[in-house]
Amino acid sequence: MITLDDIRRPVTAELAAFEEFVERQFTAEGELLSDMLRYALTARGKGIRPLLVMLSAAMNAPVKGAAGGRRASLAAMLVEMIHVASLIHDDVIDEADTRRGKPSVNARWQSHKAVILGDYILAKNMNIGLQSGQFDLVTHVCGSMAALCEGEVLQDECAAERSMTRRTYLDIIYKKTASLLGVSASAGALAVGATRDKVATMRRFGEAVGMAFQIQDDILDYTPSAQTGKPVCNDLREGKITLPLLTVLDRASEERRADLLDRLARCHEDDEAVEYLRLAVEREGGLSAAAEVMQGYVSQAVGMLSDYDDSDYRSALVNLCAYIVERDR
Repeated sequence: MITLDDIRRPVTAELAAFEEFVERQFTAEGELLSDMLRYALTARGKGIRPLLVMLSAAMNAPVKGAAGGRRASLAAMLVEMIHVASLIHDDVIDEADTRRGKPSVNARWQSHKAVILGDYILAKNMNIGLQSGQFDLVTHVCGSMAALCEGEVLQDECAAERSMTRRTYLDIIYKKTASLLGVSASAGALAVGATRDKVATMRRFGEAVGMAFQIQDDILDYTPSAQTGKPVCNDLREGKITLPLLTVLDRASEERRADLLDRLARCHEDDEAVEYLRLAVEREGGLSAAAEVMQGYVSQAVGMLSDYDDSDYRSALVNLCAYIVERDR
């Protein structure tokens, strides 16, 4: 099985430079804020977004070593800190007690402090970007913040109304996940002076990766054996209709659909309703149908790399696509 360590290997030095850059830039005054910031930054997860930035930068760099420069580290920081802040805010909204097996920031320091920390990270991130004078990178990345907010509001609206269409679902995951991954890949290319066409290609690549990544996340939510760091069927407990359940709902009769939605409404307090829906999705083909859609996006992503010469960086990006299919986070 492909591991993230294998994928990181061609840009090990660039990722180390990025981590040093973040450590130098992200400091805070006051013991409490410093402790909160340090805690959040040491629990960032697998670092898919900075990895995408660095691999894209290295593959598109006109000369070897350009991806190790300050612009690439800045690009990686801009996207990663937007992601970190969004997770802190998500945990507050969802009242989540854990994040990747550790207490969430809101569980450890209360929600109002977590919101302030998320805002602080976003503000400091933009301030560092603007002070750097690299306005093209800052402008390139900024639009993804609005997309994240739009996706979150749309998802909450659909959960409250227990309504979802495939088109709306794809719009939500594009805004919540794929948009920032697309920006990550394209920012890497932009950071090393790639052509406009190459920047656009890398953005489409990252977006396809992001769509596949989120659909696989939604599949794993129904998989008890998956190591996701979250309770199994967490989406059902929050009333969210993702692609596996949506597929079953779309195939159901009106009576069956009404019954499934009624059970979904009880999931936040009824473990039997959760297990019933989990089994229904598994037995009625929801997981396999979602996996087919996910694989389609993976194939799209790999196809977008066809114009690039063979290199360790291109191979790593292809392997990243394979990792998405195989992973259980």
